[in-house]
Formats: sequence, structure tokens, C-alpha cells
Amino acid sequence: MIRVDDTGPIWEIRIDRPEKAGALTEAMLQDLADTLRTAHSARALILTSTGRVFSAGADLDAARAGLATSPLWEEVSGAIAALPGLVIAALNGTVAGGATGMVLACDMRIAVPQARFFYPVMKLGYLPQPSDPVRMSALIGPARTRMILLGGHKVDAETALAWGLVDEIVADGSVVDRARELCADTVAAPLEIAHGIKAMCPVT
Repeated sequence: MIRVDDTGPIWEIRIDRPEKAGALTEAMLQDLADTLRTAHSARALILTSTGRVFSAGADLDAARAGLATSPLWEEVSGAIAALPGLVIAALNGTVAGGATGMVLACDMRIAVPQARFFYPVMKLGYLPQPSDPVRMSALIGPARTRMILLGGHKVDAETALAWGLVDEIVADGSVVDRARELCADTVAAPLEIAHGIKAMCPVT
């Protein structure tokens, strides 16, 4: 299930399926895409999840039925990258597979110390979505991107921070609370200035 709090200037979109490690179904991806299309009025947006895992990627049954290669993944990540407001991924845990794409499309990524990052598409027999290797390479370089996508390398939070895959590790307190702190200056600034600065620092 996708839960949305759009009651203030900072929207929160939450993947709420902890019993399945945040695995995404086609309906959940469609909900994300639909919500993101309406989020252009948000001054800032926080993408997070419930439980100890951000998302395991595609639900396995749905992946076998075709979701693994669905254009919805690219639609969601593209919609995130196109938002004019600040977008922060507040990673409450591990990010795997196709969920990596939406995280890469955010402006910032903060994570708990227990978070891990891996993208086993090759092992599963799929190509990554087209924009994912491009965005990953822009953050961590092509060699490290190949380590993850071709070498099956699993990255822990400290390594992700050192590489630039995440921007901060939140060791104490709520990762969502920290994301809200990071949104505060953007929300307080004149709209045209906040949007103008983001436009000068585009996601690849």
C-alpha cells in the first residue's frame, strides 16, 4: 500500500507493506506514478517506507508476471526527477532491485546505519531500467556502478556514504524527522528561488 500525506508544504509518500519488506506490486507502482503526477505543488517531498526495509524491489510473483520489465519503474523515477520541489529519500532500511531507481532519482538520500544497497537484476535475468545506470554512474562513477550491476556487490551504509550513494547516515532518531529538517530552508525560501536553485542542480 502507498500512503500519502499531502496536508502541508512537505508531502510524505510512504511504502507501507512491511510484512513483505516493502515489495512493490503493479498497483503500488501505479499509485506512486499517479501521486507523483499531482505532486508538483509540493514544496518538498519525502519518500520513505514502513518497517526495517525500504523496499525489496518488485514483488516476486508480480515480477514473474512481467512487472520486472514494466515501464512503470521508469515512469516513477522520471516523475520523481521532474518534480520542481526538493525530493529526499528517507531510507529506513535496505533498498534492492527496481526500488533503487526511485531512490536514485531523488535530490538527496539519507539512510539508517543498517541500510544495504544491491541491485541483482543480472542474476534474475533482467536489464535495469534505462535511467538507473546513468543516474548511479553520475553519483558513484561507472566502475562502482559496474561493481553493483555486473559484480553483484552489496553496499553497506558506510560504504554508500563514502561512495556518494547516500548523503548522510542518521544514526540517532528518525530518518524522516531528519529529512524534514533538511526540507526546512527550502520550504521557507521564496518559491521561485527554491525552484530556481533546484533547476540549477538537476538530477541526471
